[in-house]
Amino acid sequence: MSALLIKNIKQLVQVREETNEPVRGTKMAELPSIDNAWILVKNGLIEDYGSMDTSPDDPNAVIDATGKLVLPAWCDSHTHLVFADTREEEFVGRIKGLTYEQIAAAGGGILNSAKKLADKSEEELIASANERLNEIMHLGTGAVEIKSGYGLSVDAELKMLRVIKHLKENHPLTIKATFLGAHAIPTEYKQNREEYIRQIIEEMLPVIAKEGLADYIDVFCETNYYTPEETSRILEAGKKHGLKPKIHVNQFTSIGGIQVGVENAAISVDHLEVMTEQDKKDLAARNVIPTVLPSCSFFLGIPYAPARELIAADLPLCLATDYNPGSTPSGNIPFVLSLACLKMKLLPEEAINAVTVNGAFAMELQHELGSITKGKKANLIITKPINSINNIPYSFGSNLIDQVIINGYLQ
Repeated sequence: MSALLIKNIKQLVQVREETNEPVRGTKMAELPSIDNAWILVKNGLIEDYGSMDTSPDDPNAVIDATGKLVLPAWCDSHTHLVFADTREEEFVGRIKGLTYEQIAAAGGGILNSAKKLADKSEEELIASANERLNEIMHLGTGAVEIKSGYGLSVDAELKMLRVIKHLKENHPLTIKATFLGAHAIPTEYKQNREEYIRQIIEEMLPVIAKEGLADYIDVFCETNYYTPEETSRILEAGKKHGLKPKIHVNQFTSIGGIQVGVENAAISVDHLEVMTEQDKKDLAARNVIPTVLPSCSFFLGIPYAPARELIAADLPLCLATDYNPGSTPSGNIPFVLSLACLKMKLLPEEAINAVTVNGAFAMELQHELGSITKGKKANLIITKPINSINNIPYSFGSNLIDQVIINGYLQ
């Protein structure tokens, strides 16, 4: 039996006996913790914890965390982490004044990534994605959702999903896979979009279901991408094959995507930078997780989602990175926490709840990850010596993480 004791912890953060519901509304400002604490890990799971006056005898493996905080590892519920290459030339184009939409209209954006991915083998994609997974793991991420969507053809989308499946089976991080074939309309189908939608529904989905390649289905419901009606058809088809809906909505415009998401019982609705009053009302009326992506707003220079209003509406706000080569070339959750506090005016407690408990819920991992709870996976962050959790978002650009434990093992 492998055992690890972390003792003399300055503060053990996000301690919950159970997580049967996401954290919502005013409760998001509450972050239950134990000062001067210990935590015992056995066989990759959280065995027990408490204050130092109840500390058990030392096992063979002990970490002295004097002056340090211990938190559950981050749960990043929205990424596009499998991609062929970076798009720094578009970054320079935006500096010169081009918008995301203008770059996409000229053949850049998602279509650019699709062209680059078509030439890469599964082995090459696995190797580069492994490097990114290792990078985010050492920044404290313990679970991540990865989407397809840079294939945009039957063969290339299936290739992406097989890569993600390989990563799920071989990387220590907990990974959820999302099929996002409806990420853009391929150039060759601009005049016949129905044919590409038919391929998604009739050719891709049956194979995805047969091979068990995805947990979720997603659609980019946005002006110049997929209409609400098309989005609903694709999500409904995915549900028939056992894939639960997620949805990209309201990044640039409000066209009814939120309504499609809630009508299709989406696990989460993601982006939400542009919201009408009706959007907010419709979202508040349903049991759906709003996921906001502040590093995308930062990189593109677009508005930030109204996170404070979503919390005020008693919703369980979630934060994620949107790690991708075009609009968010970073999987750095600590930087996301800083942006959420600085630009969205979240309290540090609210931001941490949004990337731990609520991030786990957005991937249906709430019974495995996201909190310091007995029986959950021992995916843990040990910080450097710091004063409080406030230092994590406060010290933007600094790496305050000392050690990361995944499945009970130091990484």
